[in-house]
Amino acid sequence: MFVGDRIALILALQALGAVGLACVAHPAKAAAAYQVYVTNEKSGDVTVIDGGNNSVVGTIAVGKRPRGIHVSPDGKTVYIAVSGTPVSGPPELDAHGNPMLKKNSKADDEDDEGADKAADGIAVVDVATSKFSKKIAAGSDPEEFALSKNGALIFISNEDTKSATVINIAAQKIEHIIPVGQEPEGVTTTPDGKSFYVTCEAGGDVFVVDTTKYGTVGHFKVEGRPRSVDFTPDGSVGFVPSESVGQINVIDAVAYKVLKTLTLPTGSRPMRVRVAPDGKKVYVSNGRAGTISVIDSHSYALLDTIKVGPRPWGIVISPDGKFLYSANGPSNDISVVDLATNTEVTRVKVGSSPWGLVIVPKT
Repeated sequence: MFVGDRIALILALQALGAVGLACVAHPAKAAAAYQVYVTNEKSGDVTVIDGGNNSVVGTIAVGKRPRGIHVSPDGKTVYIAVSGTPVSGPPELDAHGNPMLKKNSKADDEDDEGADKAADGIAVVDVATSKFSKKIAAGSDPEEFALSKNGALIFISNEDTKSATVINIAAQKIEHIIPVGQEPEGVTTTPDGKSFYVTCEAGGDVFVVDTTKYGTVGHFKVEGRPRSVDFTPDGSVGFVPSESVGQINVIDAVAYKVLKTLTLPTGSRPMRVRVAPDGKKVYVSNGRAGTISVIDSHSYALLDTIKVGPRPWGIVISPDGKFLYSANGPSNDISVVDLATNTEVTRVKVGSSPWGLVIVPKT
């Protein structure tokens, strides 16, 4: 073979190798075909982040004080809880770490006077156009909510009326109001869709509401300030954080009782809990500790503590289980955590005071 022919052959093989690498790289990008929607409580908007390269691809104005956020089962619509109640500082706590309620005080009257109740509701964003489309009435001061399994209903906590509200999305009307405890906050639908849980911040009450008759079918207590709930994929076990005492409660989600209580590292203020897609691990944001706890979902052992940004609140996990995103309120950014190494790999600047996150498939 002549020298020129050999050179041509080498160049051809190199070109084929480059094509092969490109073919390998392409599926990796396709696997990250999702976006992360982030609610920014103080700037009144939602930041959209590309899950493939962590770039900000859009900002959507949705109304005052957006917090809770969820996507419809078909991925076409994003719902956001918005509220005209002004942002206030953290409440004064008692010796047990529970908020001290001041009913009918001058401060409460001032808060009521400053509230824009017309701003309360569920903002609706069309994913295809990345635009706010309408707002659904949702009772007073909505903060967190969940969707029914079929996506037709919204289950929402109304903090200042001690109730949970069921909203028909198509009819845009409230169908049921269920009394619960003081300062209801976290709301999560069980994997089978047959009930939803409501955590009440003030008294540590957790209520289980049936989604057929909309009555309370379960009620138990945990330590102060339970912020959220999540379940293993089969729905048999749930996890509820108690922020005041730095604990995670393991729940029998069939018998509606606490099975075990786990104490997190000193300084932890657990808020949002998420079970990994494969159900093997549980991740908990620890607020002022600036960390994420990693827990084995079967042995309940603490596996790791991941350092992220300041005061992480909302967290969400990518569909493939490879990345976790945390909303760091004080620093106005999102931590991106590689779950293979349990390390923060980058931060993404968003709006003012990021609060909640949801994964949205790319259209």
